[in-house]
Amino acid sequence: MSFTFIEILEMIAVTIALTVLLYLCSGKILGGLQQTSYKTRRLFSWIRRKDNLVLVSLSLLCFMLVLSSAVLALCFSFMGDSAFISLLSFPVFCLAYYFADRKYALKVKTVRTARYVRLTICYIFILLVFTGAFVFLFELIAKLVAVPLVSLFRYCLLGGLVMLFPVFAAIANFLDKLYEEPRNKRYLVKAERALASSKLIKIGVTGSYGKTTVKNILKSVLSEKYRVLMTPSSYNTPLGIARCVNRNNLEEYDVFLAEMGARHKGDIGKLCETVRPDYSVITGICPQHLQSFGSVENIVEAKGEILIGTEKGAVLANDELTVSLYDNSPVETYIAGEEVKVSNVKATKDGTSFDLTVGKETRSVRTKLLGEHTADNMCIAASLAYMLNFTVDEIVSGLEKTEFIPHRLEPIVEGGITIIDDSYNANVKGAKAAVTVLNYFEGRKFVVTPGLVELGILEERENKKLGESLVGIDRVILVGDTLVSIVKKGYLAAGGDEEKLTTVATLKDAQEILKEELKTGDCVLFLNDLPDVFNIV
Repeated sequence: MSFTFIEILEMIAVTIALTVLLYLCSGKILGGLQQTSYKTRRLFSWIRRKDNLVLVSLSLLCFMLVLSSAVLALCFSFMGDSAFISLLSFPVFCLAYYFADRKYALKVKTVRTARYVRLTICYIFILLVFTGAFVFLFELIAKLVAVPLVSLFRYCLLGGLVMLFPVFAAIANFLDKLYEEPRNKRYLVKAERALASSKLIKIGVTGSYGKTTVKNILKSVLSEKYRVLMTPSSYNTPLGIARCVNRNNLEEYDVFLAEMGARHKGDIGKLCETVRPDYSVITGICPQHLQSFGSVENIVEAKGEILIGTEKGAVLANDELTVSLYDNSPVETYIAGEEVKVSNVKATKDGTSFDLTVGKETRSVRTKLLGEHTADNMCIAASLAYMLNFTVDEIVSGLEKTEFIPHRLEPIVEGGITIIDDSYNANVKGAKAAVTVLNYFEGRKFVVTPGLVELGILEERENKKLGESLVGIDRVILVGDTLVSIVKKGYLAAGGDEEKLTTVATLKDAQEILKEELKTGDCVLFLNDLPDVFNIV
């Protein structure tokens, strides 16, 4: 059985039109894939979450497309072949979905990088192929069966393609990786060779929390004597570190500071193969990323990989889990708080002061950074500087010059209102410190948070504790529908005032409430505003 030339043109036109419309509805899937670092398994873990509104909205779109096209086909059946009329529901509902969905963008805006563009091209190609295949299949079935009802409703099931978006994204990602992975490998090898041939002092910084903060403090201190290149922001993956190395002239620097992140055992080891650090720092260990690591023991072992990959010396934070790595460290290792100590810590809304003892010398230190834990972070940085033979005066000077780290207890004053931006804080200890800092300030106090994530079996317990810590805050705004019910439960169980607590769907909704309620002199803490795909493995 064959198709006429006109029928072929009709199928091509339908395929192209539907491909465009379906692509417009795919933004969250592609954006989510980017947020998962293009890991298909993690994308599906996010999609399968029972509270995932993306899956719910796509299911609703699918239902409306199938139902409306069937209704249109039936209503206009008196005109003969009304299958094409049934397709009119696609532009109506797809465009409506597209414009409505734009109002609820992913928390982290999709960045149209070169890789994202290549992935999108692959995705559109896959979408085109599958849409064309289904259009052809349904036309073929209609011809072979030759039953009027089959012909009438032959396009109705095309709405089901919406539910295959994740599958199309997975196929597109697989095809794109055939190009990306060899390219990335060459990029990593280039960075490894550049670092290996340089005369840089290479320092790796890892930990469950405080990595970026300690890295920034270290840069300030080491800059007293050296020219320091630091991985920007939270660039703590192999490609992030390689990008920093390959985009800079290493001959212009004396020290390379590399932040090293991990979600699984072996991640730090791979980063050490690239950087080959002379010195390393572990800023502290807690059950962060417990969901992906599986156990606290795995977290400790994973963070300890940096010691195995270090050439000369290391500094460990003085917490129980981190100190447990001391005895098996293969390099000279200091524990912060022993050779270098802090005492008389005083924290206010204007900053933190403490006494720093290095060997037999003690100096007073004053920093603009907020929170008592700042002294501990500075002790870690000072310990490594001491290992590198910095003088006490150099260390103190560098500590006091440290600037606020963006999105980490960063105070911003606008219109007489103080905003504490701690939106990149996602760990238990950091959350506790942030609430303590909020209480330093005068006026009414607001908290905006979606709760704490990636804590695995501890997620319920720790979010309940977070809720308990918010009792006494003037206004609590919980964002999302993932963990906020647990936070709310802890808040109310501890005696919190339900009238002071509000749950909203998005950060934008929270901001609308703040616009209406905030007054001069108030202070609002944004605690842990993470990407939509945070709760993934």
